[in-house]
Amino acid sequence: MIDLSWIGIWLLVASVVVIVIEAALAGIWSLRLARRSQQLSRRLASEQAAVQADLARLQESLAETVVLWQPYRRLIRFLQHPLVMALMQSYTRRRSAAR
Repeated sequence: MIDLSWIGIWLLVASVVVIVIEAALAGIWSLRLARRSQQLSRRLASEQAAVQADLARLQESLAETVVLWQPYRRLIRFLQHPLVMALMQSYTRRRSAAR
């Protein structure tokens, strides 16, 4: 006849083995995840540096554009006045109606 007191001990041993296997798998997965996150961090840093360089170039171009358009500032302000815009729109409506 089988001694039933040994069943609990064998279940304990089996559960410890399963827990050790799960801990090993979790360790392997966490190492992979850490490596991937380091790769992504490096890639993100390089992309961020590229974006910063592009942003600096864009700001330089914008500053250059502002300097180039400085002589025309008064004309642009005049052309953006609502009455001038309405007059231009009426001319375009008349021209399109005449065709």
